[in-house]
Amino acid sequence: MEIIRSVKQLQQQAEKLRQSGKRIGFVPTMGYLHEGHQALMEKARNENDILIVSIFVNPLQFGPGEDFDTYPRDQERDAQIAKTQHVDILFLPSTEEMYPKEQAITMRVVRRADVLCGKSREGHFDGVVAVLTKLFHLAQPHRVYFGMKDAQQVAVVDALVKDFNFPLDIVPVSTVREEDGLAKSSRNVYLSDQERQEAKEIYQALMHGRQLIVDGTKNPDTIVKEVEDFIKKRTHGKIDYVELLTYPELTPMNVVQRQVILAAAVHFEKARLIDNLVLDQNGLLSEGL
Repeated sequence: MEIIRSVKQLQQQAEKLRQSGKRIGFVPTMGYLHEGHQALMEKARNENDILIVSIFVNPLQFGPGEDFDTYPRDQERDAQIAKTQHVDILFLPSTEEMYPKEQAITMRVVRRADVLCGKSREGHFDGVVAVLTKLFHLAQPHRVYFGMKDAQQVAVVDALVKDFNFPLDIVPVSTVREEDGLAKSSRNVYLSDQERQEAKEIYQALMHGRQLIVDGTKNPDTIVKEVEDFIKKRTHGKIDYVELLTYPELTPMNVVQRQVILAAAVHFEKARLIDNLVLDQNGLLSEGL
């Protein structure tokens, strides 16, 4: 495995690989790798000649008061995990390397960003599309792999790729979960023992909402209220949102009659957890895009 920290060096390496006919799979991450990231790497490794993984905690997608400074980081540990996943190139840039000067041009997401996590994190997805635009130009991948745990991000990146004609395919990968259903997340380490026990109820609440659709309930307001009540009764967490929207457009609806996302975010003392299910109109689990 080659570790690259230079923007210019990565771009040169990627160009050589593409010219030699290699298919590049790319997994962009913010590090503190867990089984969810490993699932992305495994799929990318199996479907491409070259696997590039980036680790960069992007300051542009953190707002005031968010956990940029305390976000978990451990590059040595991450490098060992990347080696076990047979990563070819691990890109570890500094903030100064990625943003050497104040940006003269900024990006703004005007659709798919004002709901779910974007509603309470103004500017978050502007930062996401800015860093991914840079990374896509640097790694020059044929396929990019994203976990469906952050399904709103997948929807926003889908719009970015289509709107700006990036020559790559987005590959969504199903959420990796603990045995009790809790979605794998770097932020799970912040949960107390009691919170960890309660956190699994977020997934159970979403599954309750799914069952309502399976049983014929098509009113979004009814489903959302049931999911909210489920979470309130079984956790001490503070609900940020529960929403049911079309997917990937992320628009409201009056009745469930096409692919939707049922999503929730819950604040515990030191961690904000998100989870979702993408479902067809009959409540069957869907792949996403």
